[in-house]
Amino acid sequence: MKTILSKLIEQQYLTKVEASEVLMQIANNSYNASQMASFLTVFMMRPISVEELSGFQDALLELAVKIDLSEFNTIDLCGTGGDGKNTFNISTLTSFIVAGTGNKVAKHGNYGVSSVSGSSNMLEFLGYKFTNDEAILKRQMEHANICFLHAPLFHPAMKAVGPVRKELGVKTFFNMLGPLVNPSYPQNQMVGVFNLEVARIYNYLLQKTATNYGVVYTLDGYDEIALTGGFKLFTKENEQIITPEELGLKRLDQSEIFGGNTVKEAAEIFISILNGEGTDAQNNAVLANAAFALKIIDKNKSFETAFEEAKDSLFGLKAKESLHKLVSL
Repeated sequence: MKTILSKLIEQQYLTKVEASEVLMQIANNSYNASQMASFLTVFMMRPISVEELSGFQDALLELAVKIDLSEFNTIDLCGTGGDGKNTFNISTLTSFIVAGTGNKVAKHGNYGVSSVSGSSNMLEFLGYKFTNDEAILKRQMEHANICFLHAPLFHPAMKAVGPVRKELGVKTFFNMLGPLVNPSYPQNQMVGVFNLEVARIYNYLLQKTATNYGVVYTLDGYDEIALTGGFKLFTKENEQIITPEELGLKRLDQSEIFGGNTVKEAAEIFISILNGEGTDAQNNAVLANAAFALKIIDKNKSFETAFEEAKDSLFGLKAKESLHKLVSL
């Protein structure tokens, strides 16, 4: 690690092979907490390169606990986190709405680092038991249309660096990696990122690895479609900026999608929305995300049709039923 840190301190970049090797060593617990914190800090102070992120991605996927869900046509809805906005759990709610439409969701997630409640915090609070047992996950997929892949159970390196990330309490390159290393290799992905630079890197990497994907970034700083302003959407075919008004939706204020100050408060918001009792602002935020997820699965679907399907899932309580089935299984 000393050699690697010296190179980085001299403002040099790692090769793809070097980046991959460091992650391998982190997973093997070869470094102490101070070394790992120093390593992570470098990437908070300068942009990560495509080669570095690609090397980290390769290592995590090579080391990952393997899970085969290829018999299902799955989608993952996962944000990088790290936008510092503390919204309610939009991507997790979106996942249940998509599952409620009958589509299969392989949701990859973790505890929140820079926010109050990540997807793992929320599901754990609601009574879900994390597992990497393939038979259980397949049963969940068959009966609830969704399973949850808690990242530390599948990625040794994430587990090894978890305490350091928690102590740092700010976004690191592991936030960037989360959506790129779903161990089930979903055929479809909708990914939210925390800035445009990361969005472009994702677009480059996913062009090579994903079948269908959408990368979203709301231009005032959200790693999801927040409806607080225009958002950038990258797909395999093109890139565009879309405003809430173009979708026939009202532009939202940041306070309307606030996620609460504790996991309990976040859970209350989560349950209220799933019960069909969310505010118009909360509902429209999750429905817009769900509609674009459905469009990624089926490129020929219009936004209007996808939005109505998402509404039927939410207000017909199909999304809620999906959660209850998942937890009970």
